Amino acid sequence: MVLTVLQPEGLYPDTSLEREVLGPTVRILQGGVKESLSELPDEICAEVEGLFIFRIWLRAADIARFPKLKVVVRMGVGYDRLDRATLAARGVTVCNVPDYGTMEVADHAVSLALSLRRGIILHHDLQRGDPTRQVPPAPWAYVDSPVIQRPQTRTFGVLGLGRIGTAVALRAKAFGWRVIFHDPYLPNGVDLALGIGRVRRIEELFEQSDTLSIHAPLTRTTKGLVTEELMRRMPPGAVIVNTARGPILDLDALHRCLQDGTIAAAGLDVVPEEPLPDPVPALVAAYRAREPWLAGRLVITPHSAFHTPEAWQDIRQKSAETMRDVLVDGLHTNVIRPDDD
Repeated sequence: MVLTVLQPEGLYPDTSLEREVLGPTVRILQGGVKESLSELPDEICAEVEGLFIFRIWLRAADIARFPKLKVVVRMGVGYDRLDRATLAARGVTVCNVPDYGTMEVADHAVSLALSLRRGIILHHDLQRGDPTRQVPPAPWAYVDSPVIQRPQTRTFGVLGLGRIGTAVALRAKAFGWRVIFHDPYLPNGVDLALGIGRVRRIEELFEQSDTLSIHAPLTRTTKGLVTEELMRRMPPGAVIVNTARGPILDLDALHRCLQDGTIAAAGLDVVPEEPLPDPVPALVAAYRAREPWLAGRLVITPHSAFHTPEAWQDIRQKSAETMRDVLVDGLHTNVIRPDDD
């Protein structure tokens, strides 16, 4: 029996790698979807048993168009783009690829923290400032700022100690930070194995962390988890970094906390709505306008933390291997349980 799988976004110039991994009993189709699965013809959807999803959303109306669908592989770590309730009701197995991009995202998170904490972003912004607005122009000199701190005298907090959170904790530890984490889902002893601290309550994490990096998945319980109340618990000169998912952090609250100095600086690779809507959120608008009060205090990257040529190869290889294991071989590789929310 020949199985049919579809990569609707047409990410690759060919399917040679997928053919090699999935074997001769699997037919591999590619689409040219740009924005929505509604762009696919019904006759293609009717044949698909395995579906790869990268950037696009998989909603209930889309799922209804795939009567034979058995397996969905989310080509990435987060699975918030999938209507998992509808998939579960249909009996469709959902998988992700949790072991790609770990090093890249961890490097990116710590780089954001260090570039802020060492004043690299601050001095870069000042040196390239508009000379027509500066009288006199930017001096060739350092400036004092609460954002600049010595890591070896401070605490680095990690919210969510999965694969990436663990990699971040180890990197921060190597730079000399005292590292603590909060993750209510991990067993006792993880802190001892890694040589870091653990706090039981999320409030304690924010109260103790001079620099905090978010690494929780986006679920019903983590959406809006990082509130204004929590950010206002952080020590003076606090820095917050988010390379996880935008909706975990209240962006408007961060705006207010940056404006009044509660938060000294922030590094964001994700925002609540991607791509950015029009008009963009007020904080992003101020950032793009290079408003002086934000100089050196905010850096935004376009959900690019994962991006290297090696990571792209990993996601392609590992997604195909996951589809093979589950759809062809009947294994449970990277299967997400319906209650993982």
